[in-house]
This record gives sequence, C-alpha cells and structure tokens, in this order.
Amino acid sequence: MRLLARLTDDPWGGISPSVYETGRLVALAPWLAGHDARIRYLLDTQHADGTWGGPGEYALVPTLSAVDALGRHPSARRGLEALRKLLSPPVKLPDTVAVELIVPALAERLGLRTPLDPRLVHALRRRPLPAKLWHTLEIFGPRPEVTAVGGIVAASPAATAVQLQGPVPGASLDYLEAVQDRHGGPVPAGVPVPLFERSWIVVALKSAGLDVPEGVDGQIEAAIGPHGASGGPGLPADADDTATALHALALCDSPGPVEILDRYREARHFACFLDERTPSTSTNAHALQALGHDRELEEWLRDMQEPAGNWRDKWHASPYYATACVTNALQGNEKAVDWVLGTQHDDGSWGRWEGTYEETAYALRILAHSARDVTRAMSRGAKFMHEWGDREHPPLWHDKDLYTPTRIVRAEGAAALHLACAVRR
Repeated sequence: MRLLARLTDDPWGGISPSVYETGRLVALAPWLAGHDARIRYLLDTQHADGTWGGPGEYALVPTLSAVDALGRHPSARRGLEALRKLLSPPVKLPDTVAVELIVPALAERLGLRTPLDPRLVHALRRRPLPAKLWHTLEIFGPRPEVTAVGGIVAASPAATAVQLQGPVPGASLDYLEAVQDRHGGPVPAGVPVPLFERSWIVVALKSAGLDVPEGVDGQIEAAIGPHGASGGPGLPADADDTATALHALALCDSPGPVEILDRYREARHFACFLDERTPSTSTNAHALQALGHDRELEEWLRDMQEPAGNWRDKWHASPYYATACVTNALQGNEKAVDWVLGTQHDDGSWGRWEGTYEETAYALRILAHSARDVTRAMSRGAKFMHEWGDREHPPLWHDKDLYTPTRIVRAEGAAALHLACAVRR
C-alpha cells in the first residue's frame, strides 16, 4: 500500500492546498516562486456565486483572503459582492482557527464592516504574540519574538513568508519554495505536520486490526517533548496531538508517559490548548483513549452528546468525525448508532452536505461498535466507498479554512472497509 510506504519517509504529508493560505501568499509574498500559478489557482477555484471555500459560513475566511489577494480583478469584484452577503447580519462564523482574528483583520483591509471588533487584533499587534498565534502571523506582521524551527514558522507558509519579509536565501526560503513546488504554486495552511499524520493513521489502522510500518512508533515517540507533542515544527504542543500520539504508541506496544496530559486538564475535561476558546470533543475522546479510563471524562463526553445522538467538534466540519471519535473512545453508544442509521443516504453513503467517502468511513466505524445487526447498512456504505474510486476527498477538517489530510482519510477508509468485511463474516 503506497500510503504506508510513504508514511515514514515523507514528512511533507498529504495535506490539500488552502485557498486562504494561497491568497495570503499572493497578497503578501509576490516575490515567491509560483506567484502566477497561485493566482490561477484562486481564479480556478472560485464558485459560481462568487465565493471560495466550503459551503455556508465556511466560505467567509477563504473568500476574504482571495478577494484581498486578487485586488481589482473582476473575480475579486464578484467575491466582494458575495462577502457583503456573508457579512450581513446575522453573521454566522465557522469555528475555524483564529476566525475571530482573521475575519476582522481582512475585513478591515477591504474596508468591510463585520460584527467582530478589530481592536483585539490591534492590541495583539502592540504586544508580544502568544506562541499559539504564530500560526496566523500573517495577520499581525513580522515579530521579533517569533522563532522559526528549521526555517519554518508554526508550520505555516504564510506565517513563514511574513516573518521572512522577502526572498532572503536560507532555510525559510528553501521551505517556502519546496512547499509551493509540491502543489505547483498553491500551498496548504499547515505543513509539514508529520506527527499529526502518523499518529492518526496508526490509530486508524491499528485499532481496526491492520498493520503499520516498522519504525513509525519510534518516530512518534521521538516527537513527544516535556510538554507533549505538536502536530508540526514550530507549533505549540497540544492535548490532541499528545493524546493521539500516546494512544498510537500504546497500540504499537510502546506505551508513553500518559501523565504528560495532566497539564491540559481542566476540571472534568482536557483543554486542547491552554486558554482555548472552545473545548474539543474529539481531543477529549483521544485523551480518554490514551488514559484508558477516566470516569469524569467519560461523563463529560456523554454530557456533550446532542439530543439527536451525535457529537460535534471544533476540528472538523462533520459530526460524523466527532461521533466516531467519541464512540471509539466509549467503545460504542447505541444512541449514536440510531443517529447513524437514521441519516444514511439513499446511495448508502453518509455526509453533512453530501455523501462522502470520509464521512461514510466514520459512520461504518460507529456502526461496527453496535451489538445489533447493522450488516445491511454497513454493506451499503462499503459499496459506496468501493465505488468512490479516485475522486478527490472534499475538505472537511478545520485549520484557517477547510482542508483534507488525504492520507489520513485513506487510512480511515481502509480501516472502515476492513471492519465492514469482518462484520459481514
């Protein structure tokens, strides 16, 4: 399987390009190789309604970035009209990374009014920037307190370019040129993130009874520091990456120091980052898996379940992801099974907006925990996944805008299909 062959030897990962991040490079780093290709990418990815990015509120951040980047181009004027509609009250914001800072910062650049006050952005520009905001350095400008790891600022091409301030030879320019070259101009919002990719893939495959390459556990173990693990170079350690890395190591029979999660505990649950804006159900599900048992955490997760039977999360647009994470941690939840059975599409798929390979994989994972006979629903879902073929996977994961970690999605699919086969047997 090519996915596994590249897991240990390709740290760049399979992260899809970002309209938001690409737009920031067009606007702020026109000196970087691939500039014309990035402009073409923005022009080619605009929707018929003038927006960019995902459905509904998920169009706001990428459309702001693309409009600012394209200036007086006719596509920008169409985007500006779309933005006025998106920013008309009541405005709904996605729970994406730093949305409360990105939206007012870019709206102010474009002379647009928003319900978010830009004064917080102004205040942050006048004082040392917390490390967890370095990933969005492009909205603040270069800062003396920001450091690069191997030339990379917080795993962000835009943040790295802003800190570099020009085509200065060195590790940062080498990184930027390599990232843009990988996708022919456009860039992801977070790259490289090897710990994130490896941990999620190992957990997906090993928990379904599938093998992973030798040596990947050593790479994960080496990425855990005194404060835990971070997804990529320059990013701060967080509970989600730490917990998933620890769970991956345990599945590989190489248990790590689970006590390192204590620094993230807040009463009954764990914070992904210190002083976070909203808690994450998937992070806490991963923490429960790493710990093995925690009664208060289990109760907190059950309390977060919605009346319909699903969970939602700040790291993913689809409730099927959050629900799969929690049911995996709780080893099943029949109310969640009822929700999944009741939301299957006519073609056998599942999905928030339309049926997708990824969300169908999560649904199969949820059903695999059920004590009931769910063979027919799982068989229909597996058939849909087999028929997906080589189609692209829609971006559903939260960073500054939506993205797809393609290798993780493929691993989740392989695991789900394996479980579906086991149920049929």
